[in-house]
Amino acid sequence: MTTILAIYGSPRRKGNTSLLLQKAVEGARAAGAQVAEIVLRDLKMSPCLEIYGCKHTGRCVIKDDFQSVYDQLSQCQGLILASPIFFYTVSSHTKMLMDRCQSFWVKKYWIQKNATDRRNLIKKGLFISVGATNGKRLFEGALLTVRYFLETLDMGLWRSLLYRGLDFEGDVLKHPEYLEEAYSSGRELVEALTPKSQV
Repeated sequence: MTTILAIYGSPRRKGNTSLLLQKAVEGARAAGAQVAEIVLRDLKMSPCLEIYGCKHTGRCVIKDDFQSVYDQLSQCQGLILASPIFFYTVSSHTKMLMDRCQSFWVKKYWIQKNATDRRNLIKKGLFISVGATNGKRLFEGALLTVRYFLETLDMGLWRSLLYRGLDFEGDVLKHPEYLEEAYSSGRELVEALTPKSQV
């Protein structure tokens, strides 16, 4: 069974990115995937303290809720990450998680000395984001950050769902086509992760 981790990076429980992510999760489950969900705002998680305790084993030495997230990130085949745009990048909750994944970077490049081959990334990530403005470059910073984050996890950015002009809670409900796209993307992510021999 395909395993997917869904990470809610919005500070609002019923924010637009959260509603979109819920639809993507529904789609993934409808396609037969096992989906675990994490709400970052509910975790007790320190920011990265850059003490490099991870340089010995590749695992962060700070004992908090990140430890369970580390295990789930290590084991999942696919990731669905949702974050609203804050100052042209991901939310602080999401960025804190990314920074704690420096331990993955240390393990990969310092300990195992593996370079990422972007052509052969089997694991895949779906990124969902919304922003309040209609700026042409609204998502550029977040996309760059997400791509490098996923590469550290040996994942490729499979698809991005990016929606402008959504600010207040529930705005996405005025766009059922966005919710439908999120649902279908969840299903299609599972299909993309399923070996052809099992299709």
